Amino acid sequence: MQTWTPVSRTALGVARIRARESDREDRLFDDPYAEAFLAVAEPVDPVPSTVDPVYRRLAFHVVIRTRFYDDYLLDATAAGCSQVVLLAAGLDTRAHRLTWPPGVRLFELDLPPLLAFKAEVLERQTTRPQCERVPVPTDLRDDWGEALISAGFDPRRATAWLAEGLLVYLTAEETLALLTEVSRLSAPGSQLATEGGRGAVSPAREVGRLTALWKGGLGRNPASWLDDHGWRCNTPDLTSVATALGRPPAAPSDSGFVIADRDG
Repeated sequence: MQTWTPVSRTALGVARIRARESDREDRLFDDPYAEAFLAVAEPVDPVPSTVDPVYRRLAFHVVIRTRFYDDYLLDATAAGCSQVVLLAAGLDTRAHRLTWPPGVRLFELDLPPLLAFKAEVLERQTTRPQCERVPVPTDLRDDWGEALISAGFDPRRATAWLAEGLLVYLTAEETLALLTEVSRLSAPGSQLATEGGRGAVSPAREVGRLTALWKGGLGRNPASWLDDHGWRCNTPDLTSVATALGRPPAAPSDSGFVIADRDG
């Protein structure tokens, strides 16, 4: 039976949000596998109330970022990134639910028990990955770069990296180590996407049960560090992205995203 660590439980929370969005007629994406994870997972926490203001804000962010990163990854692979790396992939199912260009190889990094649970659930589904999917069981606090290379990753090829909802769970030291390793493994033409903006770290008054595991990442927008280390960054804000998708936020937000291109 899966033993759900506190961090792994956040993957179930994200799956719950994606399942709810997939049920909407005006959905921004369709994740038919999210409900499958919830159906077989042992209940670990009460389901958050959809009227809770903190939960609603987080759920909105998860929905917008899911669609935003879907588009980012498809654009990056269409532009020549033949490798995709999902850092702390959780219960992400983009390998199965997106239509990828030919030749894409997608690596999913996460803790072994979580990837094992994911494999068990996906094996029961009737569809198969739409690209070459390579799970890489590893801890991002360990030597994950070598584990990735051992799994077949080629650092000479352009790569689309995704750190979705990850950096806020790391300390500043852990974040710097992660971004340094990503930079080391990134050939010219690679891209990286993650969250940015002041809202990437919630104000202390909003940190409760749902956000108690947050460690703050760099405590600032990571774009400034990336700009100083061989990347060129674009920082779209959440409000503009959500509005362009036809789902403007109910209240102003200072959250946003970072899309970084690796200089040649």
